[in-house]
Parts: sequence; C-alpha cells; structure tokens
Amino acid sequence: MKTLRQLVTGEDMIQLMVRLSLLGLLIIWTVILIRPFVTILAWAIVLAVALNPVFVLLAKALGGRPKLAAGLLTAINLAILIGPATWLGLGAVDGVKDFAGQLAAGDILIPSPPDSIRSWPLVGPQLHDLWEQASTNIRSVLRQVAPYLKPLAGTLLGLAGDAGVGAIKFLLSVAVAGLMFPYGQHLVAAGRGFLSRVVPEQTEHFLDLAGATIRAVAQGVIGIAVIQALLAGIGFKVAGIPIAGLLALIVLLLSIVQIGGAIVMLPVIIWIWTAKDFTTALLLTLFLGVVSVLDNILKPLVMGRGLTTPTLVILIGVIGGTLAHGLVGLFIGPIILSVVWELTVAWIRLDRAAPDVNRESLTC
Repeated sequence: MKTLRQLVTGEDMIQLMVRLSLLGLLIIWTVILIRPFVTILAWAIVLAVALNPVFVLLAKALGGRPKLAAGLLTAINLAILIGPATWLGLGAVDGVKDFAGQLAAGDILIPSPPDSIRSWPLVGPQLHDLWEQASTNIRSVLRQVAPYLKPLAGTLLGLAGDAGVGAIKFLLSVAVAGLMFPYGQHLVAAGRGFLSRVVPEQTEHFLDLAGATIRAVAQGVIGIAVIQALLAGIGFKVAGIPIAGLLALIVLLLSIVQIGGAIVMLPVIIWIWTAKDFTTALLLTLFLGVVSVLDNILKPLVMGRGLTTPTLVILIGVIGGTLAHGLVGLFIGPIILSVVWELTVAWIRLDRAAPDVNRESLTC
C-alpha cells in the first residue's frame, strides 16, 4: 500500500498543508467570534423548539399569519421575563449576596423557635423541642465549618454579579427565538441536512429524538419548575418572608433536579402559622400546598411518556451549566446534557442491534 507522500508530490503536499492551515485558522477565528453568542443561540433554539407547538396553534388561530403569531408569542415571553421573573430574580440576587456575606463572615445563624409553637395542640411541645435542638446543633456545626465554606462565598458572589448579564442574555434569547419561529421548517431542514452527513441511516430518528427530548426537558422539567418557583415566590412575598426570592430560587433548583420544592415550603408553612393570623395562615397553607404538588399534576399532562433521562444527568447539567455559563446555564445545561444522553443511548442501541440483524441474516 502506498503512503500519502508517494501519492502526493511535494508541491501538492505544500498546497494541502496551506489549505488545511487556512481552514483551521478560519474555524478557530469563527469559534472566537461566535463564542459570546453560543449560550444565547442555544437557549433561543431550545425556546423555538419547545414553544413550536404553541406557535403553530397560535398562527392557525390568527388566520395563518406566522409573523404576527411570532411577534405576539415573543411579547408574551418578554412580559413574563420582565415582570414577575425579574421581580423574583432581583430578590434572589439580594438573598444570594446576603447569604454569601454571612458565609464569608462566618455569621450564619439558625433562628430559635418562637415560644408560640409550644401552645400548638398535640405536636406543639415536641416540635418546639426538635426545632430548638436542630437550631443549637446546626449553629455549632456551622460555626466549626464556616472557615472552610468561605471560598464558596466568592463563587456565590460571582454568580450573583453575573445575574445582570444573564438577564440580558435571556432577553436576547427570547428575541432571537421570536425571529426563528416563522422559519421553523427551514431550520429543521438544515438540521436534517447536517445529520444526514453524520448519521445518514438514522437522520429522521435522531432528529425526532432530539426534538422530543428538548420539548420534554424544556416543558416538563424547566417549564414546570419555573412556574412552580414563580408561584412559590409570590406566596413567599405575600407571606412577608424577607428572603422570598432566595427561597424561590431554591425551589427552582430542587424542582429541576426532580427533588421537589416541598422540603422548602414545609418550614415556610410552619413559620407562617407562628407569625400570621389563622385566616391568613390557612389561605397561604392551601396555596403553597397546591404549589408544592403542582409538578405531580402537570408533568403527566405535559410529558406524557415521562422522562427517561436519569436525574444524575440533569443534576450534572444544572451544576455544570451554572458554573460554565451562569444564570442561562442553569436552564440550558440540563437540556443540552439530556439531548446528548438520549442521542448517545440511541446510538449505542443501534450499534448493538446491528450485529444481531447481521447474525439473523446469515442464519437464514
């Protein structure tokens, strides 16, 4: 077998190296130019894919006017983002900054239980003693580990400082997604053409799987978590909790990683009964109780078949996305990692099925 040098002359080799060098230079330069916009474009594509069914229905309702439907849907998304999301987001940023400051100073304190809890029937004395023991023990533990947690304060302050940039990226992503809505078929055709170069035999299967995974995670995980966190944050604000935004952010994180926000709402409900009158406490308890189980009600309706992506993959996507891309990465990280996971699993299954098919054909 002849080598490459035997097949190509010296002059042709030089021309080939020059062309490859120029191609590599163009690729590197292109990556540098589009790198600041990667998260914006990725989140815009996710929004366009996840909201495409809504866009199609809205365009039909408006008499087949896709541009008007895209503008209306974009305006609704911007109103949600600028309104309640910004309201709770600012509270979350302030809460993260305060918590980071306490962490850096080693002044984290767990409040002692109010004396009014002792008067509760049946569980009052036991709950007061349990809360008092937990407050004392946790306070002593935090006092010992506080010096080791101080580096975490810098990371939290950095994430809080990047919140403004993340908000701008969100706004730009929504605007770019609005521009993509009317050209959805062209984008699908472009994706099909790209996949046909990579996996020509399974182009349609992989394209459908990627779209279904994006919609399942974006609607059934991220979307429901955002709705749950917004409603919980509104309830916390109405209850007069000083760190309502931070608690809503914690509910969002726990909902995304499939743990649920009930473990946050239960202590809040207990606090409400110690600080509010009976009618207010009852109404807020009913509201937060419904919000805490909202994901169990909406997920079967939105996702249908359920999510096959492991929770660990989503958790790694949340942590890695947040550390790599800040606020936007919190949402886009689990979606991208879920798509990669599902496509990889499908690819492995196809490779395993191919030898079995060949073996059956030989036996026949």
